[in-house]
Amino acid sequence: MGYLFMVLSIILIDQISKAVVVANMKLGETIYLIPDIFRVTYSENPGAAFGIMAYRTNFFIIVTVILLIVIAVLIIRLGSEYKLFKIGLALQSGGAVGNLIDRVRTGYVVDFLDLTFWPIFNVADIAIVIGVLILVISIIKEPIIDNNDKQENKC
Repeated sequence: MGYLFMVLSIILIDQISKAVVVANMKLGETIYLIPDIFRVTYSENPGAAFGIMAYRTNFFIIVTVILLIVIAVLIIRLGSEYKLFKIGLALQSGGAVGNLIDRVRTGYVVDFLDLTFWPIFNVADIAIVIGVLILVISIIKEPIIDNNDKQENKC
């Protein structure tokens, strides 16, 4: 149940933050928060990360839905000892759904967090990246072992 709460929280924070930007800013408008480091810039991204594969909305929707099904199966099937791994998957799910909602509704993803040295991104993107980092750490710390392998090694 905690994983579902995490997913829903990310979706909610992502969608509210995007709605605030869209309601209060014009496309391309910038608000400077920390000069030369951080600003809020309203941008619409019709592609994936860094704008690659722009306007392939149907492709991204299909891939995201398949990915979400795989993640849901993993979260359900993995044992309770894989908590860190499941947290990484939950973060990725919340971020994926946040961006999926944008793609289904408008055909593009709203981005607004602007580190002057990096492409503009959003809350969903942060969740996805942190989720990937947690998965990597989890795999290093607690490798996933197939239960069949455990039984074979006991013989």
